[in-house]
Amino acid sequence: QFIRPAVLALAGATSRQLWVEHPAAQPGRLVDHHRLFLTASLFLWWARTYRRARELGMGTHVAWAFAAAIWLYLVLGLFRPVLMGSWGEAVPYGIFPHLDWTAAFSLRYGNLFYNPFHALSIAFLYGSALLFAMHGATILAVTRFGGEREIEQITDRGTASERAAL
Repeated sequence: QFIRPAVLALAGATSRQLWVEHPAAQPGRLVDHHRLFLTASLFLWWARTYRRARELGMGTHVAWAFAAAIWLYLVLGLFRPVLMGSWGEAVPYGIFPHLDWTAAFSLRYGNLFYNPFHALSIAFLYGSALLFAMHGATILAVTRFGGEREIEQITDRGTASERAAL
């Protein structure tokens, strides 16, 4: 009884009306509560990531990269719908509704499939993900030689880092 309404709320689109008295009073508005809790959890997870990096004496690069993703989420899911006056302009949740929204956005505002800068950004996104995966796999492959101490070994000869470079 608890999961079914949540799944149905995510499957349906939110109302096109921007401001209402109480979102839960209307059918299909449970997705607005989901959006609120998702946004809160993203901000709390960012704060946790930033705080943990500071406590461990590490750089906060990962937290700021995550903040860029949160900014994109806010632009497409909050700022743009508010400026356009309709919550229906927000990106819907779910795999296929999200792809439908992306295709409609692309057709409405210039076909992204024929935009060379969009193509390059997607290629670099997937390319960097592939390079990070290859790097992680290489370091995991040389952990028996101490590859997890990559930073300490980077300048020494005959170490796991040198084996990984070969």
